Amino acid sequence: MEGITGQELIKALALLAAGIAMGFGAIGPGIGEGFAAGKACESLGKRPDEANLITRTMLIGQAVSETTGIYSLVVALILIFVV
Repeated sequence: MEGITGQELIKALALLAAGIAMGFGAIGPGIGEGFAAGKACESLGKRPDEANLITRTMLIGQAVSETTGIYSLVVALILIFVV
C-alpha cells in the first residue's frame, strides 16, 4: 500500500493555495470596480455635462483597483508553476 509522498502533498497544497489566492484576490477588485462604476453612474445622473471627466476618473480608479487582482494572479501562477 503506497501513500502520498511529501512532494505530492506539497504540490497539492500549492494548487489549493493558488485557488484560494485567486478566489480571495478576485473578490476585492470585483467589489471595488462595481462600487466605482455605481458611483460614476450616480455622478453622471447629477452632472451629465462632466461625463468625460467622470468616465476618465472612473477608469483610472478601476485600473488601480484591478492591480490587486493581478497581484493575486501572479502569486497563484508562482504557486502553480514554481512549487
